[in-house]
Amino acid sequence: MRSLSDFNIYNKRVLVRCDFNVPLDKKGNILNDFRIKKTLPTLDYLRENKAKIILMSHLDDPGGKVVSYLKMNKIAKRLSEYLVAPVLKADECIGPEVESLSYQLKPGETLLLENLRFYPGETAGDIEFAQKLSFLGDIYINEAFSVCHRDHASVTGIPRFLPSGVGFLLEKEIEILKKVLSRPERPMIALVGGKKVETKVQFINKILEVADLVIVNNLIASEIEEKNIALKYPQKIIKPIIKGEDVKPFDLNNETIKFFCEKIRQAKTILWNGPFGKFEERCYKKGTREIAKAIIESTAFSVVGGGETIEFLSQEGLIDKFNHVSTGGGAMLSFIAGEKMPGLEAIERFNKL
Repeated sequence: MRSLSDFNIYNKRVLVRCDFNVPLDKKGNILNDFRIKKTLPTLDYLRENKAKIILMSHLDDPGGKVVSYLKMNKIAKRLSEYLVAPVLKADECIGPEVESLSYQLKPGETLLLENLRFYPGETAGDIEFAQKLSFLGDIYINEAFSVCHRDHASVTGIPRFLPSGVGFLLEKEIEILKKVLSRPERPMIALVGGKKVETKVQFINKILEVADLVIVNNLIASEIEEKNIALKYPQKIIKPIIKGEDVKPFDLNNETIKFFCEKIRQAKTILWNGPFGKFEERCYKKGTREIAKAIIESTAFSVVGGGETIEFLSQEGLIDKFNHVSTGGGAMLSFIAGEKMPGLEAIERFNKL
């Protein structure tokens, strides 16, 4: 795949698929702008090299309808604060007015489109919608790893119509995850938390092939046993220690925390996806917090992913303490599991034509 740096972008309209799907409060205010900040190196490069920048993203899932609090206005405002420059906000994603705005941009200026998921054609992967989006750019850059496992119009459709490549963030995501899968420094430990094992079976099986140990939380361990889920290399799985009545399904007990942290401190590579307790409630935060601290204190190369994990680390002020924090939740699981990544395949396929 071509990288952004492989293109001559001077005075070109560069259409960038970003991930600005940030968590919001009930009034639509941004709670955590981690994903916005991760795109800044790409945006700075585009501005420095005098591209005309057209950004697009989804925000939550309005189901193909306009929802006022999910408009991109607050994203535009936050972007303009980070870029220290105006960000023009379009009221639509397609149509003559937006096309006119894209042509009126001066080199280095930025236009943000309205929420892609206000249009049913986005999640339906509608080619006509993708073509209309393509009219806004001369070059397409995918910078949204989190949706690369989706067959959506802005992800898989636009590469049919424009020269395409990947942004610096997406390029880094692929490089690091490939490194973890193919040449990790050992011992390698994977930590798998969260709530439902069904969505993680393929991921767990793949990482069992690669890792030396896979540590799971109470809920994952319980589901594996209750549903009799067959996993490869079960001897590599490390489960919480349960003694007598000391059962904490929403957190780890002290003995388990000590046991897990001892294993973590021996690792040279760590991959972590999913919290180890119901961190939304203060009384259940301890296990996840102590695991995070143990990873930080280790000498291991650490890779973390998953929306809930990122939310927890942001709350605790720890997100900058890891070697790499992935912007992808489900995409990270799919990539490691070896599942299809339609967004990446589209760029590879159509750039070969």
